[in-house]
Amino acid sequence: MDLKGFLDEKVEKYNQPSFITLDPISIPHRFTKKQDIEITAFIASILAWGQRKTIINKCLELFEMMDNAPYDFMRNHTESDLKPFLSFKHRTFNDIDTLYFVEFFSWYYSNYDSLETAFLQGYSEDVNVMGLLLTNFHDFFFNLPDAPQRTRKHIATPKRKAACKRINMFLRWMVRQDDKGVDFGIWKTIQPSQLICPCDIHVDRVGRKLGLITRKQTDWITATELTHKLREFDPADPVKYDFALFGLGVEEKF
Repeated sequence: MDLKGFLDEKVEKYNQPSFITLDPISIPHRFTKKQDIEITAFIASILAWGQRKTIINKCLELFEMMDNAPYDFMRNHTESDLKPFLSFKHRTFNDIDTLYFVEFFSWYYSNYDSLETAFLQGYSEDVNVMGLLLTNFHDFFFNLPDAPQRTRKHIATPKRKAACKRINMFLRWMVRQDDKGVDFGIWKTIQPSQLICPCDIHVDRVGRKLGLITRKQTDWITATELTHKLREFDPADPVKYDFALFGLGVEEKF
């Protein structure tokens, strides 16, 4: 079997509803309102480092503080509602970061209907537009006057040569459309063909073993190199292979 056939088989195996339970994507799957899905998916993806079980538990803890109605919380909370967040921490993500995320979403959703708009600055149909979109999103996210310097490290940008794993994963969740029910596909402007493969430690390792990555370090150029290779297998939906590479790395210790 050729490499494409092998990976297509693994996509079929892992791009299934059973994938959801143990993955951070299970968090936004608890919600039905579009804005709740956007907020919880974004925050879950940003907190997605470390063990998946811990990530999920931390997200549950955080959204419990918002009465499990994050969009309503962003629109209507009072000053005193913010006190519980002073004790929230996940690895290096602390109360300062949490409160800025709340401040940004509160401001954002009082001006815009969907988070997709924040990712469309500079949008074109160019298949390689994602570097520009992520750079512009980072600058937009920190455009509020009191944006803390320390929080910038939690939102990756190609400008800092980061692989932008978490943001690319979030965009996969929002943009990819298939009939498997894992990714949401609720955003319609950015196309699946324009997505960049999230390059986490498992995807990186398996990608190198399969000869899909040649670059020595792991950065934005590596993520785009991997995606260009995957586009040869499926130009319309290259990032579906994230399921195959991740599944091979985590489940099969490939």
